[in-house]
Amino acid sequence: MNTLYQFVAGPLLWIAFALFIGGSLYKVINLILLTQKKEAYLFCFLSWKWSLRSILHWLTPFGPRNMKLHPAMTVVTFIFHICLLLTPVFLLSHLILLEESINISWWALPDQVADIMTLLIIGACIFFLVRRINSPEVRYVTSASDFVLLAIVAAPFVTGFWAYHQWAGYQPAMILHIVTGEIMLVAIPFTRLSHMLFAVFTRAYIGSEFGGVRHAKDW
Repeated sequence: MNTLYQFVAGPLLWIAFALFIGGSLYKVINLILLTQKKEAYLFCFLSWKWSLRSILHWLTPFGPRNMKLHPAMTVVTFIFHICLLLTPVFLLSHLILLEESINISWWALPDQVADIMTLLIIGACIFFLVRRINSPEVRYVTSASDFVLLAIVAAPFVTGFWAYHQWAGYQPAMILHIVTGEIMLVAIPFTRLSHMLFAVFTRAYIGSEFGGVRHAKDW
């Protein structure tokens, strides 16, 4: 068990980070080069003003009309994304490992706060699962890959919560936590989770087109 832990927390982790960083850079650079090659005119009307207006508006809870029409989804989505980004980055145990590996660290969340945020992520994943099953308009566009991606996102937090509280089988749970976290890292640039990389570009394009070309709001 100790040898397996050292492998998944050592070489396998570095491989996962390399694939995540390399894959992300490849995807973003390829997007820019492909756009320049096939639709170079898009760069002509890209505007910092309209791009930032659109990005900031969509980062504002209940700013866009669609968010107002679906209040429950809006609240859960914002909570989910905030916790998903902050919890792994500011978790004390992660920062301890980071400091031991490369001697870098920063402020950490209190354990109780991280615990609550983890439960909020798990609860949000359950909400998204139920929505995909019960909502006709969402179920219509749902495929098996959507459930797989949801499991990929939820698994590191379920196993991490299990391992942190040292319930029965917490040692295998810790290994599963690391492995599922690595799977999620690698999945980001190569699956629909890549929307976290492309969301800014999408909003910049839509905001610039609607604001600078159509002279209309993009919400």
